[in-house]
Amino acid sequence: MTTPQHKIGSGFGAHSTASEVLAGIDLSGKLAIVTGGYSGLGLETTRALAAAGAHVVVPARRPDTAREALAGIDGVAGVEVDTLDLADLESVREFAERFLSTGRTIHLVIDNAAVMACPETRVGPGWEAQFATNHLGHFALINRLWPAIADGGARVVAVSSAAHRRSGIRWDDVQFEHGYDKWQAYGQAKSANALFAVQFDKLGRESGVRAFSLNPGGILTPLQRHLPKQEMVDLGWLDEEGNLISNAFKTPEQGAATQVWAATSPQLDGMGGVYCEDCDIAEPLASADATTPSGVRDHAIDPEQAARLWALSADLTGVNAFALLESPS
Repeated sequence: MTTPQHKIGSGFGAHSTASEVLAGIDLSGKLAIVTGGYSGLGLETTRALAAAGAHVVVPARRPDTAREALAGIDGVAGVEVDTLDLADLESVREFAERFLSTGRTIHLVIDNAAVMACPETRVGPGWEAQFATNHLGHFALINRLWPAIADGGARVVAVSSAAHRRSGIRWDDVQFEHGYDKWQAYGQAKSANALFAVQFDKLGRESGVRAFSLNPGGILTPLQRHLPKQEMVDLGWLDEEGNLISNAFKTPEQGAATQVWAATSPQLDGMGGVYCEDCDIAEPLASADATTPSGVRDHAIDPEQAARLWALSADLTGVNAFALLESPS
């Protein structure tokens, strides 16, 4: 059964924090994986989950940097760092094999790591880096970890963005081989994150696994490292002196709240496959205006496009935990 793409009245909102949505939730004995869980929203997510009792595994491209960043958080004894580069499918395979060899069960996964609006970069066999890192790396990771995810009846949360409104999947040029635009590439990758959750929820729900995607809101974090100051001024994020325009952004604690809520809230029991924002399920976006402050575009939650993207991603990565399920009888 699919979940309607409409608000449920969670009682939380744009200003709720990760610790507030976790109040009264005991995650003792639960294992969570948070990609990029040592910087920006990921750090706040790790902090909140560990404080609630979860054991958090943080796969990191820079493990030494991750350990340093995580050293001071509450519950640090329950945080584990391992090496993972989402842009390198061999690194994804090695991480997954190391984890599975421990025989542990996964209860929560938050696909948080991302790159945004970077200069044109090619990885692997020439893939556009934002699509490869933000989507394909996570796609391969979740599929390779499937035995442990299924064993735990996990929730898997894909961090999308309001930027999904900038571009759906460019089926005729997914890898931007005919002209690169950094914001369209980011938008496509974020649409891919949302579509991944739609199809993974469909495939996984018989095993008790559910998936969600979300827009965390605007937060100034190291994700913006590729943007020059003047561009952020032009976007209305900073003033001419480089100061943050406060009403344009959430705090990191507020930004982490929706992904923590989607991963843990009992309000979502029995639900899945939907796009969330401000600690609730988002409403469909009727307007094609990319500047609309809330809502989800149809192209990011369309089940036909989700199935098509899954097939493309499985073909590109060579990984598909559900190949036998999907093959014709």
